[in-house]
Amino acid sequence: MPDLPGLAAAFTTALHDAGIPVGPDRTRSFARALTLLAPSTTRELRHCALATLVSDPEQIEPFDAVFREVFGGPADREVRRGQSGDPARSLPRTLPGRVPGAREATADGRGRESDAQRREDPVPLAASPLDRLASRDFADLSAEELARLSGVMRTLVLRTPTRPSRRHRAAHHGARIDVRRTLSDSRRTGGYPLRLRRFVPRTRPRDLVVLCDISGSMEPYARAMLQLLYCAARATHAEVFSFATRLTRLTPVLRRAGPDDALARAGQAAPDWSGGTRIAECLAEFNERFGRRGMAHGAVVAIISDGWDTGAPADLAIHMARLSRVAYRVVWVNPRTASPRYRPLVAGMAAALPYCDAVVSAHNLAALDDFTAALSAPRRRR
Repeated sequence: MPDLPGLAAAFTTALHDAGIPVGPDRTRSFARALTLLAPSTTRELRHCALATLVSDPEQIEPFDAVFREVFGGPADREVRRGQSGDPARSLPRTLPGRVPGAREATADGRGRESDAQRREDPVPLAASPLDRLASRDFADLSAEELARLSGVMRTLVLRTPTRPSRRHRAAHHGARIDVRRTLSDSRRTGGYPLRLRRFVPRTRPRDLVVLCDISGSMEPYARAMLQLLYCAARATHAEVFSFATRLTRLTPVLRRAGPDDALARAGQAAPDWSGGTRIAECLAEFNERFGRRGMAHGAVVAIISDGWDTGAPADLAIHMARLSRVAYRVVWVNPRTASPRYRPLVAGMAAALPYCDAVVSAHNLAALDDFTAALSAPRRRR
């Protein structure tokens, strides 16, 4: 069976090379449309791609050319009149390629046989297996099935809220006056500042720091989370740490490793993989070695753990309070919260909960949307 993420990535890359502005957001929307709709014909596949990848009627012609080249299926060539910029309204009213023997609707509402129609080529991919994987718990997936999800994980964008930068940019209606540029321009008008130059501060995304629990109780989810964080470490320059009985910085390993051996190198760098859990001690080490030096200041910190801790809950509360005072936002990812019967009765989770801005499950591919939304949400008052 062809690889759905690979075909989707190849298609969007070909569209980008053809001059159609297809970014990660549209690629992700296209992949989700394939997962949810499961198109079985090239006509349905083209509809999914048009609705998610095309934003201007002028892009339809090069889109059809790329579509035929990649998928080898028929693309509609009928002349469109009176179209707007909405790609949904640019879909053809009559589509070629009906299956012989299909019933075609008539004016009186009845159907009639249409054997003269051409048989449409089948779509050279199937989305239903990926759809099933998207709804399954990460703990139930094998290493091969997790690898099949890596293509979709690469399309996820881990955005964080923006923060003012020390740099500035020119603006017509800025709140502050750029005195240097104003005086420089006044030399052209005899020293009279006839026009005030203004500027506004630039913004940049806040730093993302992720601490992933790799103890025995979290080992099935740690494989999936590190696979996602491999993409984050390379795309968003996130800082990634693992912890069980000790804290290990995995950022250099994930940035140098390839997608196939990232997990293997991460396991070699973290000797406490599938060991016990000392969340309080590891969090204290992070605050002392990295957090106080500026890594966590104003950053979004995500802690991936089920809350099982062998230490004293009071110690975990102390270090969580210290982290929450310097971080912009603290997101706790606990796959156990996916169960409707879950209650934060574990001592470690109960101690950390008051200092978290959000708690999400991220137990499967579909639940990763809640994770990405929690990272980009604004800070709330605790």
